[in-house]
Amino acid sequence: MQQLTIDGIRFRVLVEGAEDAPALMLSNSLSSNLSMWDPQMPEFLKRYRVVRYDHRGHGGTDAPAGPYSMERLAQDAVDILDALGIARAHWCGLSMGGMTGMWMLTHHSERIDRAVLANTAAYMGPPELWQGRIQTATEGGMAALVDGTIERWFTPEFRERDPETIARVRAMILATPAQGYMGCCGAIRDMDQREAIRDIASPALVIIGAKDPATTPEAGAVLTDAIKGSQSLTLDAAHLSNLEQPDAFTKAVVAFLENGR
Repeated sequence: MQQLTIDGIRFRVLVEGAEDAPALMLSNSLSSNLSMWDPQMPEFLKRYRVVRYDHRGHGGTDAPAGPYSMERLAQDAVDILDALGIARAHWCGLSMGGMTGMWMLTHHSERIDRAVLANTAAYMGPPELWQGRIQTATEGGMAALVDGTIERWFTPEFRERDPETIARVRAMILATPAQGYMGCCGAIRDMDQREAIRDIASPALVIIGAKDPATTPEAGAVLTDAIKGSQSLTLDAAHLSNLEQPDAFTKAVVAFLENGR
């Protein structure tokens, strides 16, 4: 684990794997930290130099006052790659991490090889939805948001089947700085990449949760329709499909990334 200072704030970054292996950058969802990828790491580390980091305002990264922007979140990722001396990497991002990935693919395409865009959307309106969540966080902190978040992120069956994972995720959400959460809500509120993604030329895999109420299957279809040559996979999961269906998620990502070698 290391701290990198970027844009005047300290980022928590974890780099693992062989230095001569292809680089893979993982980008987290809103209200999470880099530990969300733990189930994928045993397989990823067999093949890749894996770069995990906490978005600004999340986990072990500083939480400056917001709102943030998708442009800034993507520039953070570019600056991390620069600091690590990595010219080009695969990308795997979920939810907000996928939104950041779309910006990378349209504005920094030279830095990305193959990209996985999981449980994500190019637009998540209306703005009032995000203003409401910002207001809730202002008044009640993350404790006022955690129950609703858990309900969106996981199906009822999974919540009953795996209480240990639910407890870990609940703790991760509660540990997210409210100011950082609100800053990233602003970035999502102001984002509309529906037209820009039509210019993406890099190979992309869109992973969709069949029961995802946040970034719905319909939102996933918008991506596959807009991104020429993209592949798609639907998993029997809600929003955090990498945790609800970890084996299927990992297998799909590895198969897609290895297909380009």
